Amino acid sequence: MIGVLRHAAAGLLLAAALIPAWAAEPLRIVLPMTAPGSEEHTAYFPLLLRLALEKTEARDGPFIITHYSYDLTSARRSLELQRNGSINVMWDGSNAQRERDLLAIRIPLLRELNDYRVFLIRREDEARFRKVRTLDDLRKLRAGAGYNWPSVDVLRHNGLLVETSAAYHSLFPMLLAKRFDYMPRGVHEAWAEEKVHAREDLMVEPTIFLHYKVPFYFFVNRNNAALAGRIERGLRLAMADGSFDRLLNSYPAFRRGLAEIAAHKRTVFELELPIPHPPTADGSSR
Repeated sequence: MIGVLRHAAAGLLLAAALIPAWAAEPLRIVLPMTAPGSEEHTAYFPLLLRLALEKTEARDGPFIITHYSYDLTSARRSLELQRNGSINVMWDGSNAQRERDLLAIRIPLLRELNDYRVFLIRREDEARFRKVRTLDDLRKLRAGAGYNWPSVDVLRHNGLLVETSAAYHSLFPMLLAKRFDYMPRGVHEAWAEEKVHAREDLMVEPTIFLHYKVPFYFFVNRNNAALAGRIERGLRLAMADGSFDRLLNSYPAFRRGLAEIAAHKRTVFELELPIPHPPTADGSSR
């Protein structure tokens, strides 16, 4: 009997030794809380991250995704990630400073959607914007943006006036109060935001595109190359089997933006980037 028990115990110890270390401790991902008013389009990014992690689960183990309990500004998200603080993955537009501070997974998450900007404006100003024919005309008006958004550097580099705010949700009352004249928004964002703020008489301006290439990436702490590698592998697998594009195209706001680009009905103002971005993972310069 004692021999049987010893044999069983040895078997249990051997089985335990064969269990991978990751099986006992799932990878824990903490994401920023979705900003109030932007839920319709920002829900895509956690789902895309989940898809990438699921694609790598057989190799790299289980994971748990949670969201930080408090809303963080864009600047605070970057700082928390630098410090290994309250979050360990974020998504945002790229610029030189952000890529110095953080580790970018250089696979564009939005294809070309983030390269084309439309304007949220006050409905009363629609006729005013229809008179904008050149970039010089636009330079007479003032844009609104988050103070550390990559777009701010691009707009100012091209001679456009910009009023900034630390908080995304503060920009809408600032627009209503005429602190600035328009908010450049990605075509994946604008119509969802118009819907949220419809009662405030904000609308998407119908005649102008700004075009400048600011890729949207996942970012992690610079010392977390293992997590970056896992996310990149998962994204590549999702691109290869088509699930990346299926998820992107499942969002009505994204389909609307792609259709708007394809229609070629707007005047396009090409903006220069202050510093060229490094090549993306597919080799193209963005």
